[in-house]
Parts: sequence; structure tokens; C-alpha cells
Amino acid sequence: MGRLVLWRMNASHSKVTDWKLAHLSIGPRSTILDVGCGGGRTLGKLAAAAIDGKVYGVDYSEESVRVSRGFNARWIREGRLEVRHGAVSALPFLGGMFDIVTAVETHFWWPDLPAGLQEIRRVLKPGGKLIIIAEVYKGAETPMAKMIEEYGSRTGMTLLDADEHSALLSNADYSEVQVTVEPGKGWICAIGKKP
Repeated sequence: MGRLVLWRMNASHSKVTDWKLAHLSIGPRSTILDVGCGGGRTLGKLAAAAIDGKVYGVDYSEESVRVSRGFNARWIREGRLEVRHGAVSALPFLGGMFDIVTAVETHFWWPDLPAGLQEIRRVLKPGGKLIIIAEVYKGAETPMAKMIEEYGSRTGMTLLDADEHSALLSNADYSEVQVTVEPGKGWICAIGKKP
């Protein structure tokens, strides 16, 4: 069942990930972390962009770690990608290690959003960027967003609107915060920079 969910995540999250990564400048030597890497598809996209860099994934689910490693076996064999078991609340990485940290379809599940953002800030290099991407946000005019707004609290999801995303990053001491939405699709991207 877990593998089926991860396969679905790889398929359904691909378009929203492409939407924002297409507008993001990823240097060929970038060191990148994907928090909540799930089935691993975003890791492969990041590894293809950072051709002389290194990409890391982390997920609290051991099944996700296993599937991500299988999905990205080629990049792992080449020494360009690594997947670890861990949580956003205690990332298993040194401080100041990453140029970019991505979080695709994951931040609304974090038990403590502000603490997660602080932990990500710790592992970012000065000038590094956090990119949060999701296909649902509070106030989006899509059936999925309306359903999650109604029932999300029962599942532990924290759904935020665009202004709340902006405030969240600003309050966690990120600078140059930008929030972009695609209202018809329900997509949101929030970007913040570590000063």
C-alpha cells in the first residue's frame, strides 16, 4: 500500500514541481536537500539540474527512503545523490551545508512549522534558498483545497493561505520572501533566502 501511495505521489506532484523548478536558477555545482522526498521523483529532477553538484533527500518514512533510493539508483551509483532517514525537526546534516532546500507537498504535515523552518535555516548556507511547493493552499478555489480546508484538521494538516506562508517565512528570519500562486490550479510556491 505504501509503495502505491509513493508511486501516486511521484506521478501527481510532478507537474507542480516542474512549474516552480523551471523558474528557479539551479547552479550546476549546487548542493541541494529535498525534505520529505517521498517517492524520489523530485530528487531525480534536482540531480539532473545540478550536474556537478550533490543532491540529498530526507524522509521520516523508511519505506519512502527505500523507494527513493530505488527510483534514483543511477544517481546514487554515480555518487551524486544520497537519501537518508530523518525528520525536518532534526535534519541529519551539518549546518550551512546546502545552497537550496526544497519541500514539495510536505510542509503542511510538519508537526511544528516554525521549528521546521528554523531547522532548515540551520542547514542552509548564507544566501541559500528554501523553496516550498504545494498543489493546495487555504483559499484556493479548487475542490481539493475546499475539501482539505473542511477536513484537514482531522488529519493533522496545517493549510495556510498566501499571506500566512509569507508571514511564516518572514517570522523565521528568511529574507526576500516571495509567494506565488496559481489560483485555478490551487498551486503555491513560497521562497525565502537565508541572509
